[in-house]
Amino acid sequence: MADGNFATMVVAWQRGHGRNTLPWQNTQDPYRVWLSEIMLQQTQVATVIGYFTRFLERCPTVVDLATASADEVMGLWSGLGYYSRARNLHRCAQMVVERHGSNFPRDAATLATLPGIGRSTAAAIASLCFGERVAILDANVKRVVTRVLGFDADLASTANEKKLWAAASGLLPDAHDAATHMPRYTQGMMDLGATVCSPKKPDCLLCPVRIFCAAAAAGDAERYPVRTRKLKRSSQSLWLLWAQRADGAVWLAKRPTPGVWAGLQCFPLFESEDALRAALAADSAGQLQMLPVFTHVLTHKDLFMHVARMEIAQEAMNLGVGAWFSPNEWAASGLPAPVRKLLQRS
Repeated sequence: MADGNFATMVVAWQRGHGRNTLPWQNTQDPYRVWLSEIMLQQTQVATVIGYFTRFLERCPTVVDLATASADEVMGLWSGLGYYSRARNLHRCAQMVVERHGSNFPRDAATLATLPGIGRSTAAAIASLCFGERVAILDANVKRVVTRVLGFDADLASTANEKKLWAAASGLLPDAHDAATHMPRYTQGMMDLGATVCSPKKPDCLLCPVRIFCAAAAAGDAERYPVRTRKLKRSSQSLWLLWAQRADGAVWLAKRPTPGVWAGLQCFPLFESEDALRAALAADSAGQLQMLPVFTHVLTHKDLFMHVARMEIAQEAMNLGVGAWFSPNEWAASGLPAPVRKLLQRS
């Protein structure tokens, strides 16, 4: 079991060996910290860096983001996936402006009332920016805490998840050190999980808190955290109509909410090839070129993509709900990743 020195050692290690050069670090600007935290959810750091930079170039403040159009926000996010994050990001910015005078709340409890900000993200913003003494439990930190404490209760249980939150709070810096130590402690816990305490083959010899770690002492770090319930994967077949004019414009329609790719511009989407062909004029269906089927993998679902391509000469041809997008227009729009890849390769 760790004692009060645990937090001190995390802080010292982060100062000398943690990550200190990422573009959202070395700042207490809650807008930048919030933006990075949302982007980093289920996304690798290397991928996020470019998106983070482009977002700040277009929306350097929360007011800029709040006043941007939904289509522009989705365009900036396009390719990052998990598009509900972008929709919540936009709504959250608007609420910060409208309800909080363009200033992010300074405490985790209030931050957690905003769209898309869960308990751990709220705690990260409050601790990194305002020094609040509050624990975070993202996936990386959860791994560190369960290993250090030898916490082997099944986290598929909500009750056990609550116990882990309480246990993580017990590792925090002392109250009188919180204002100065919390930002580096929180960053240090994230860094440990990301760089040392990895899911497979953790580098225990380099870990600054191995003397406190129950899992390291037992030599069974990889059994933590314990979670028995796993989400089942599903699959779905989709048919997409790729209609393109000679000038390169393509027909796109905004996907409804809720549903797959909600809020994104997409090729017209159908549940079957028959439904796709029925949507076209009889003399047009024969012009379809069926591309090889490919699989697009989502978090818990495999999408089998059937793409029918059609060259359209008549500029006035109307394909229903949607509009023609020139190459410059679709490039700046929020598109599903497989649609963007198809267009970029054409």
